[in-house]
Amino acid sequence: MRSTQGQHYWIRLRKELAGHGELCETSTMHTIKTWAVVLCLLAASAGSLAAQEKSDAATIKALEMKWTQSYKDRSIDILSSLLADDFVITIEDGNIYSKAGYISHSADPATQVQVAELSDLKVRMHGDTAIVTGAYHEKGESSGKRYEYHDRLTDVWMRAGGKWQVVASHYSVPTK
Repeated sequence: MRSTQGQHYWIRLRKELAGHGELCETSTMHTIKTWAVVLCLLAASAGSLAAQEKSDAATIKALEMKWTQSYKDRSIDILSSLLADDFVITIEDGNIYSKAGYISHSADPATQVQVAELSDLKVRMHGDTAIVTGAYHEKGESSGKRYEYHDRLTDVWMRAGGKWQVVASHYSVPTK
């Protein structure tokens, strides 16, 4: 009996609303609800994506610092883990090194790095790729001669298998 009364109520309500022009077609209401759900999901995804990008950018900055410290300390195992197998770097004097060449260069006992500092780092995220720009200052001694660089850098990091590694790096000395 109740279900029959409930049905009669909805039929009367529908007729009354239709008489006042306040009733939408069921398909229109369904479309509006669908779009509302889609828009809510897109908004939630955008917020989640922005939070993930901020988290990834912070991770990349931390990895940049780790790379700089491991270079200074000649921590070859750490350097090796941060560099992709196809890594390539162009350094201040124009020399280009692969991963193996850069690690050999970094391990050279004739070079003593006393200062290795990053500043002005900016990370731009593009999915599983991060582009880092910034400034680098290095001071030390190589083969008994003192040196000092003030560089600009561009590093490219990629995430593969959940792990970030640097694939390309370029250091240059700005002209004054």
